Amino acid sequence: MTREKILEKIRDAGVVGAGGAGFPAYVKLNTKVEYVLINGAECEPFLQVDQQIMSYFPDKIIKGIKYILKVTSAKKAVIALKAKYKNSINALKSALKKEKNIELYLLDNFYPAGDEQTLTYTVLKRVIPEAGIPLNVGAVVSNVGTVYNIYNAVENDKKVVNKFVTVTGEVKSPGTFLVPVGTSFKELISLAGGIIIDNYTVISGGPMMGKVVDYTKEFVSKTTSGIIVLPSDNELIKKKTSDIRYDIKLSKTLCIQCNTCTELCPRNALGHNIKPHLIMRKIGFASEIDENFVDAFLCCECGVCGYYACPMGLKPVEVIKYVKKELIEKGIKPADLNKKPQADNLYEIRNLPTEKLVSRLNLDKYYHISAPMNFQEYQPNKVRVLLQQHIGVAAVPVVKEGDRVKKEQLIASVPADKLGANIHSPITGKVVKILKKYIEIQK
Repeated sequence: MTREKILEKIRDAGVVGAGGAGFPAYVKLNTKVEYVLINGAECEPFLQVDQQIMSYFPDKIIKGIKYILKVTSAKKAVIALKAKYKNSINALKSALKKEKNIELYLLDNFYPAGDEQTLTYTVLKRVIPEAGIPLNVGAVVSNVGTVYNIYNAVENDKKVVNKFVTVTGEVKSPGTFLVPVGTSFKELISLAGGIIIDNYTVISGGPMMGKVVDYTKEFVSKTTSGIIVLPSDNELIKKKTSDIRYDIKLSKTLCIQCNTCTELCPRNALGHNIKPHLIMRKIGFASEIDENFVDAFLCCECGVCGYYACPMGLKPVEVIKYVKKELIEKGIKPADLNKKPQADNLYEIRNLPTEKLVSRLNLDKYYHISAPMNFQEYQPNKVRVLLQQHIGVAAVPVVKEGDRVKKEQLIASVPADKLGANIHSPITGKVVKILKKYIEIQK
C-alpha cells in the first residue's frame, strides 16, 4: 500500500489524536521524521484505557505502528509506557519478537510522563523549542489509542465510531467500556453500576487536567478518555470549582513567592521560560493583562503548580488559564521564543512521583481501583454526535433531519482545504435532530 493511500484511509476514517487534543492524524503524520514515539504513558491517575489497549491488542498496535513508520519514513519507533504496566509489557514483548525497528522504553511512574514534550525529552533527550512540537526535533508522537484506530482504518476500512472509556471513582462497578461515540455520560455511569454516594462531582478526563462537568449533559467524543466520580468535598474538586475572581484575589494577597510552583513545573524543568511564581507576582501588581504576561502561553496546564506545589493552597494554573484567555482576546501573541532551551541538570529529580501526587490530593482510595475491560459493545438507543471533536473547524453535516443512516456512514465532513476530521454515524438509525454543535441519531 502506498504512503498516499495509507494517509487517505486515515483521513477518510476520521482518525484524530485519541489521547487529548484531537489533532487530525492524517495531517500530523504527513511528514518525514527520524523517530516515531508511541505514547502509552497514560500519566493521569485512575485512567486505564491505553494500558488495556496495549495488553489486549498488541499485534494491532504493532501493525498500526508499521503504517506510521512507512508514512513518516522514520528509522525507529519507540513505545513508551510505564514500567508498572506489567501485562502491557509482556504482551508487547511477545508481539515484538521479530521486529527490529520497534522497541519499548519503560518510564518511571511520574506525572506528567505522557505530556508529549516531557515524553520526547525523556526518551530522546531532545528538548522541543518553546511553543514548538516534536516535529521540531525530528519526532512525531502518537497515542496508542490513535495507533489502534489507524490500524482499524488502514487494515479494515473501519471508521472511528467507538471509544474505550474508563469509568471509575465512586461508582459501583468501575470498568473500561467500549461505547459508540455520542453515548451519554449518564448511560456510561449506569454501565458502571451507578454512583454510590450522595454528594458527588463528575470529572471528564483525568483528575488533574480533566474538567468538572454536568454529566447529564455530556456525551462521549473521539477524545473522551475517562469519567471520574469524586466526593464534592474533596479538596481537588473545591479547587476546580472555585471562582477565578476569588482565586486572583487570593493570589494578590497570599502568594509568598516561594517559587515551589516553578521548581516543580515540568516545562520549566525543560528550560522553557515559564515561571508560575513570577506570573503570580505580576498578577498581584499589574493593572491589566498585557505583553508582560506572554510567558503564560508556555504553560501546558498540567496542574502541578495549582493542585500539588503551592503551600498556600493557591492555584497558579487557573490564574494562568485566565491570563491566556485575556491575552488571546486582546490579540496578544508570544514573542522572542527560545528555540534552543536546555533541560535542567536535575531534570529527573524534579519529576513528580504519581503516588505523592495522589496522596496530596487525598485520592489514595481510588488509585489502585481496577477498571477491567468490558469487550461487549454497548448499544444506546440514541447518540448525540458532536460536530467538533478535533482541532480545526467543525465538520459540516452531509445529511439532513429524517435521513436514515447506517453505522459508519459519513454524516459530516470538513472541506479539503480546512483542518478537521470526518464524522461518521456510530449507530444505524434515523437522524432526528441537527443543530449547530451536534447531530442526534435515534436507533
